[in-house]
Amino acid sequence: MKTSYDIIVVGGGHAGVEAALASARSGKSTALITIERSAIARMSCNPSIGGLAKGHLVRELDVLGGEMAKAIDATGIQFKLLNKSKGRAVWSPRAQADKIKYEKYMQDVLSAQPDLDIIESDARALEIQNNTLLGVYLHDGTLLNTKACILTNGTFLRGKIHIGPIQIPAGRYGELPSVGISDQLRDLGFTVGRLKTGTPSRISKRSIDFSKLEIQEGDKVPRAFSHSTKDFDPPNIPCWLAYTHEKTHEILRSALDRSPLYTGKIDGVGPRYCPSIEDKIVRFSDKTQHQLFLEPEWDGSSQWYVNGFSSSLPIDIQVRALRSVPGLENAEFIKIGYAIEYDYFPSFQIRRSLETKSIGGLYFAGQINGTSGYEEAACQGFIAAINAVRKLDNKPTIILERYEAYIGVLIDDLCSKETSEPYRMFTSLAEYRLLLRWDNAHLRLLDASKEIGLQTHDMVSLFEKVKKETYILNKLFVKTRIGTDNHLNIPIDTTSSLALLVRQQKITEDDVLNLQKYYFPEYLLDSVDQAYVQVRYEGYIERQLKQVKKTKQLEEKRIPQNFKYAAIASLSNEGREKLIKFRPETIGQATRIRGISPADIQVLLVFLSKRPPYILPV
Repeated sequence: MKTSYDIIVVGGGHAGVEAALASARSGKSTALITIERSAIARMSCNPSIGGLAKGHLVRELDVLGGEMAKAIDATGIQFKLLNKSKGRAVWSPRAQADKIKYEKYMQDVLSAQPDLDIIESDARALEIQNNTLLGVYLHDGTLLNTKACILTNGTFLRGKIHIGPIQIPAGRYGELPSVGISDQLRDLGFTVGRLKTGTPSRISKRSIDFSKLEIQEGDKVPRAFSHSTKDFDPPNIPCWLAYTHEKTHEILRSALDRSPLYTGKIDGVGPRYCPSIEDKIVRFSDKTQHQLFLEPEWDGSSQWYVNGFSSSLPIDIQVRALRSVPGLENAEFIKIGYAIEYDYFPSFQIRRSLETKSIGGLYFAGQINGTSGYEEAACQGFIAAINAVRKLDNKPTIILERYEAYIGVLIDDLCSKETSEPYRMFTSLAEYRLLLRWDNAHLRLLDASKEIGLQTHDMVSLFEKVKKETYILNKLFVKTRIGTDNHLNIPIDTTSSLALLVRQQKITEDDVLNLQKYYFPEYLLDSVDQAYVQVRYEGYIERQLKQVKKTKQLEEKRIPQNFKYAAIASLSNEGREKLIKFRPETIGQATRIRGISPADIQVLLVFLSKRPPYILPV
């Protein structure tokens, strides 16, 4: 085994996978340290990729050169575009995964990657001198020297599983926790918190009465996540919908005094938007039923996931409650549900590069930053690795702004908002979501992708072609006129331009294919679709672009990291406290920190122009 690497990644979850691949593909000697090699890329919770806003993240990661989109396209068993009844801004792709094939796909990709070693071990401590990371210690005392380390420990940092009164030290059920690093970083001055998440029971397919459930099929014409996927023809294996009812809720309520959530045994805060079933019936006591999605965990799976029924209740209560659900009266349990709490590091301690503020060369990515979800983790792992590589190469940091990408929204939120509960990405968190559609990630992030340099030449050429054709088609939509006798079968009284008919919604989403076929056959379908959306929402897009122009002025006004906030008496007490805590990198970021007033921003702008003595000595 080597004893020195350019970059070491700790943790083999979804953040670790993307971080290790991005580092090695950038030409850096890389080690991925994981407790169990066979558990790399494991889907320990919901076996799916994408969903509301999460699908946007995966598409963006694909454009930049990540692997997750390709993996789900190759291993998905059902694909669906969500929110089709609403506007384009909130459409999001989602896929049910064959979890066995998914983790094997990722493990095979990692194993074949040059410059990447997979080390099956536990990282117990970090070698740090003069606030600079120098290495990682394995459980047997071996020191691996490195120039940068990315911690992606997920739920493993002092992980503890709860099932009623039972407590088990574990990172996931049946897997050992990671110990040592949390205590070391706490001793070095890091703030450490506790969060909680959970997973539901798995039951046997043969015990489910599907005649009492509602079928949930995927799209008949599915869309791939990755732009590079060809000949896309995945299976369409249905999921099923069940409902709890009052009897279920009565059983759950009867055991709240046995739930570690309500007896004080769990200290960590759980996810607001994915609560356990016992939390649901308390917080939404007016609801007489809750949806449960029954999902196969792989193609031909006998093990089914009960999405919506995560629980930390005792085993007997979980069994009784689930068996009260119509269709699940004879449910046979393969795995029981559980809650898990784990250490995380509140993310005011990282920069937007995802490097920690106090230790040079140390990066955090994934649930260690307080996020939840495979997709959020994967994007952080990728960005952390790219910035670690660029730091070693003396290149500027890659920062995606809020108006450029959901990845930018995610990281900016982490760095400017206090994360007291697991962070989950939603379209509502993006103020420029009409600009950040899932379908135009390749146009938005083309320049960033070229700067990073991990995307293939063929894909970059394709993205450039779509961008050029879209620009031309925008003009052709205005120039091209059609009459009463047209190929789109649109009932109109007079000759009109395509642009006008699109804005009047007489040409709809369903007509885009025929638009390309009959009017623009020499252009790519993707280009025609992009032009259609840009013409359709032109007024709204222009309005958001004007807002972005104003925002850019604040984002370009940088604040030195050694700025002496304590010396400015005219700042409000709360504003000064928050500025010292978060140390925002730009004025724009400072405006998004809760507790900093517009008056504080004006004071900052004045004093930034004065520089000394408001800059601390380096």
